[in-house]
Amino acid sequence: MARSRETKIELTAYDDLFQTDESREEAKLSKIRDIPISEIDEFPDHPFKVLMDEDMEQLVESIKRNGVMTPATVRLKEDGRYELISGHRRKKACELAGLETLKCEVKELTRDEAIIVMVESNLQRSVILPSEKAFAYKMRLEAMKRQAGRPPKENASPLATNLSKGRSDEELGELVGESKDQIRRYIRLTELVPEILQMVDERQIAFRPAVEVSYLTEEQQYTLLEAMEYNDATPSLAQAIKMKKYNQDGKLTSEVIQSIMEEEKPNQKEKPAFRDERITKLIPKTVPRGQETDFVVKALEFYNRHLQRNKAHER
Repeated sequence: MARSRETKIELTAYDDLFQTDESREEAKLSKIRDIPISEIDEFPDHPFKVLMDEDMEQLVESIKRNGVMTPATVRLKEDGRYELISGHRRKKACELAGLETLKCEVKELTRDEAIIVMVESNLQRSVILPSEKAFAYKMRLEAMKRQAGRPPKENASPLATNLSKGRSDEELGELVGESKDQIRRYIRLTELVPEILQMVDERQIAFRPAVEVSYLTEEQQYTLLEAMEYNDATPSLAQAIKMKKYNQDGKLTSEVIQSIMEEEKPNQKEKPAFRDERITKLIPKTVPRGQETDFVVKALEFYNRHLQRNKAHER
């Protein structure tokens, strides 16, 4: 009868059996914790605005009732503080709700990886202003170009490895659903002075003319602002292209800008002769449009004759 032998079998732990090296690494790097808001810094040059609107009010109420459902994303900085990558609205809502901590997922990311994640997460918003897209696309494209020229680190995250393969504005366009030309047009908006860029956001000036205006110098753009205010009009695409051409030829002066802005546009409504309410409210509504100046001149002539008659009687 054969002697029974004891065989010692070591079983692999369940978690180890089904985890890959990548998931183990991710588990170590990605941790969710409540972090004091006072220790979280804003993302440098964050291009997306946090609006105090009705959506924010609803978010504040939701957080008061249920807390933060989706963690924000942060990375640990060298000084021991945290940098907010995504979740700027959630952070502001927590502050308004009177909370002292924010539920966060801590990720180990390089500066360029953080930029790309920040832009990608915010582009999921339903409403994005042209200025937000402009600076976001610029930041992301610059980060992608830097990553493309950098060899992947040993044991780098999948995100870093993918980025190191090299991408261009064409690939960025594919990622965000825009053509490469449209990506370039948005980035051109970052060359606008703040006042004109705000007009683009507020739809006071059309997108394509604004792109052409971006090729003017800062001084020329402020001259254009004055001309727009004086003429109560914004440049059409044809006018913006004309100014850009004059600028390239070194012939765009203040007088030329004013002259171009005074040009009549197709289907343009006739501008009021006077903008000062002190004058317009005294002009009867029965005066035909376009004859306001004649009415005011005749009124002044009548008033001057009245003054002369009074002086004659005083003698």
